[in-house]
Amino acid sequence: MKHKKNRFSQPPYLGPAGGWGALGSTLKYLFKSEQPTINIRSLLNTNQPDGFDCPGCAWGEDKHPNRIRFCENGAKAVTWEATSKTVDQTFFARYSVGWLRQQSDYFLEYQGRLTEPMRYDPATDHYQPISWDAAIALIAKHLKQLEHPDQLELYTSGRASNEAAFLYQLFGRAFGTNNFPDCSNMCHEASGVALTESIGVGKGTVTLDDFEQANAIFVFGQNPGTNHPRMLETLRSAIKRGAQIVVFNTLKERGLERFQHPQDPVEMLTSSATRMNTLYLSPKLGGDMAAIRGLVKHLIEVDADPQRSEDVFDQVFINAFTRGATDYLNLVKHTHWSQIEEQSGLSKQDLCLAAEIFLQSPRVITTWAMGLTQHYHSVAIIQELVNLMALRGQLGLPGAGLCPVRGHSNVQGDRTMGINERPDPDFLAQLEQHFGFTVPKHNGHATVEAIAAMLEKRSKVFIGLGGNFAAATPDTQLTQQALSKCELTVQISTKLNRSHLATGKEALILPCLGRTDIDLQATGPQRVTVEDSFSMVHASGGIVEPLATTMHSEPWIIARIAQATLGEHPVPWHWLVEDYCRIRDLIAETIPGFADFNTRITEPGGFYLGNPVRQRVFNTRSGQLQIHANPLPESPLASAAIVSGPTTGFILQTLRSHDQYNTTIYGMEDRYRGVHGERKIVLINPEDLQASGFSAGQQINIRSIWNDGVTREVQGFRLIPYDIPRGNLAAYYPECNPLIPLASYGLQSLTPTAKSIAVELCEHVSPWITKSD
Repeated sequence: MKHKKNRFSQPPYLGPAGGWGALGSTLKYLFKSEQPTINIRSLLNTNQPDGFDCPGCAWGEDKHPNRIRFCENGAKAVTWEATSKTVDQTFFARYSVGWLRQQSDYFLEYQGRLTEPMRYDPATDHYQPISWDAAIALIAKHLKQLEHPDQLELYTSGRASNEAAFLYQLFGRAFGTNNFPDCSNMCHEASGVALTESIGVGKGTVTLDDFEQANAIFVFGQNPGTNHPRMLETLRSAIKRGAQIVVFNTLKERGLERFQHPQDPVEMLTSSATRMNTLYLSPKLGGDMAAIRGLVKHLIEVDADPQRSEDVFDQVFINAFTRGATDYLNLVKHTHWSQIEEQSGLSKQDLCLAAEIFLQSPRVITTWAMGLTQHYHSVAIIQELVNLMALRGQLGLPGAGLCPVRGHSNVQGDRTMGINERPDPDFLAQLEQHFGFTVPKHNGHATVEAIAAMLEKRSKVFIGLGGNFAAATPDTQLTQQALSKCELTVQISTKLNRSHLATGKEALILPCLGRTDIDLQATGPQRVTVEDSFSMVHASGGIVEPLATTMHSEPWIIARIAQATLGEHPVPWHWLVEDYCRIRDLIAETIPGFADFNTRITEPGGFYLGNPVRQRVFNTRSGQLQIHANPLPESPLASAAIVSGPTTGFILQTLRSHDQYNTTIYGMEDRYRGVHGERKIVLINPEDLQASGFSAGQQINIRSIWNDGVTREVQGFRLIPYDIPRGNLAAYYPECNPLIPLASYGLQSLTPTAKSIAVELCEHVSPWITKSD
């Protein structure tokens, strides 16, 4: 067969993160929104005390006043939401659902804001307008017909405010279910599970101020240059005052290499940049646990040196506050360096160098994101990281601690409000006592369990509070089948997305307000609240007039559904949403840390919820920090997906492009990785590419390896040589989510293994390939 010459000729991106490229991109999206004047005002109000919280990430706010508190990707999120384009009944009359299914995710969301309620008509394959009263009545009818409350799935996106989340969980539990699958199940669930078992609380232990005092910051499995760019400013400030930055990340990401601060005139005018790391190591996918164990093993060996006078380990902290140190240290001693090097893909020399930086730093912060949390053994990885920090007493000190970096701007707040399929018994007891009804005590469904329940028709109604469930979840075809088996699917959304096209037997789209929109209720404009990665709670109020009077807030929508379904049990729902202060009063009365809620949100920058670990109080079962002696896994993969090496298979991770926020695709550019105008690409080590027999730029198919007889394959992906460990691949989601088997999820966390997918590369037969004799 004859192959057309490939078109791979893209030079790598040589510039720093940020800088003029970020400014140019910001301006492009500002004008692309078609209302630049309004959006300039919106951007100047982003993350300001009297403005709205940026929907782009959950990084905290610097305490110092600054007129510009948004980054490039925050600007994309704001201008993407505050567009003048609309999706209404005229749009849906023009385009059938079948036709829309053939379009890209970028096309769908680019059409504009949803502005009126719509009901799917299977006879015509079109959405048609429906009144709000009729839509709410239809939902209540279906809910009242359910045979059991657990036939309802209540999905939550991390965009939902504290007020919306609190009402949502209160409605669900008053209805009788704990089925609250949410986006946490697909990202930081492992962090919550691991930290709760180890330190007694499923949140990070540091504040933003701690970064100003840290001597070293260890960054694991994250790409702040794209996913939370304002973190780069924090890291840059730490470097400028002499802190050490050690990076463990499979890919070389530009934001962790060099950063040009757009608000630094010297760097901008001289085209200079700040080096963003002291040491940058690239472990194999799933190899972080072995890498961390290597750091601990080096500390043990140093401690055994008879010529060393100082203790390596903080014996006072270990003796007073921990359990399990002896068993864990014995396990590490018996772990061979050969196993550590093989699993991590890093040399003993490099790991010892990183360990020395850790050892020489009195105050250390460790941060991490999806690179640690989306593996089969993610809970064990994070517990290994806690072990490392505990052995040196790096908890309960200023400038030290644990920092899981959240993605969605209120994903942590939603959990605090009770969006949890495995709720804390104390939380349920408080609800029961305050509201006077018997709450369900059994565990509900996480995301993968909800999909399975819908597939088996055990769940019959799906309500999505934001997000893009059909695209964000694993095993895409299976998930869409699951939604199609529901009696009713309801999507509460700001913009058109893939989930609106995966309809149940009946389907509704309910248009809601976004962060930038003015939320006007009976008592006047309302503000909502969010919680960032540092447990800071602050207010957010939109400044843009909604595009239509038929768009409503999430609290308003939830209250209408609850009132129609439950009446005024257990609260007067309509009355509550007339003034969100009333919702916050209920939160203050039922959730610890929120006393005097309505007064405290007036404080500039909000208020800190607190964390007992900062006082070295560990609310575990034993009352002490638990050091876990988890064995290193035999493989980073589940047993149904074991592969022997790059000659027969690879391990693939999914990731975002730079023009992307979760499943929202802003454009086709991935500037820092040198990818332009396309998304169906796969990054591969140059040696693996040569050994595979394929060539740079050639299109291939990617097929999952999973022992269940199902073929999972995505087609027409272009190979790009990249600096990535051998045996590993990287490609974008949601395009590669079809490759993740529904049954491939983390132990304890149930998080889909999006960072460790076993795959093989197959030849792609495309229109320009011709067969010859």
